Amino acid sequence: MDKVDHEILRLLQDDASLSLNKIAELVNLSPTPCWRRIQRLESDGVIEKKVALLDPKKINLSVTVFVAIKTKHHTPAWLEKFSKTVQHIPEIVDVYRMSGDVDYLLRIVAPDISGYDLVYKKLIAGIELFDVSSSFVMEKLKSTTALPLDYAQ
Repeated sequence: MDKVDHEILRLLQDDASLSLNKIAELVNLSPTPCWRRIQRLESDGVIEKKVALLDPKKINLSVTVFVAIKTKHHTPAWLEKFSKTVQHIPEIVDVYRMSGDVDYLLRIVAPDISGYDLVYKKLIAGIELFDVSSSFVMEKLKSTTALPLDYAQ
């Protein structure tokens, strides 16, 4: 990837609805070579998909909860069941397997604490957990989907 690819990626991360002509203009290319670059970035998997980002509060999801999970089970069968369980709960928007004291970290969005409690009950009904610790977000100081491109090769 070169500087033009990086600039295309910066533009798309900021606003994926930009027209091809606008992107081409902003990176000083004609539309066809710009389109080819975008196609290559997509086929190489650099661009995974293009989405619309929603304001959670405007769709009645004003509570964000980070849930730290510890388990006593570290088998492929347990992991498969855990993965299936979290995949079927739409309020669970991020799941990470962690190193250190916590085995898994989840980010959950819900309309309120009662809504989170329903998610919690679905989670524990689906899989055996050893310890669950919930932390409610009080204020969002920074949130972005844009990745830094300084490290892209």
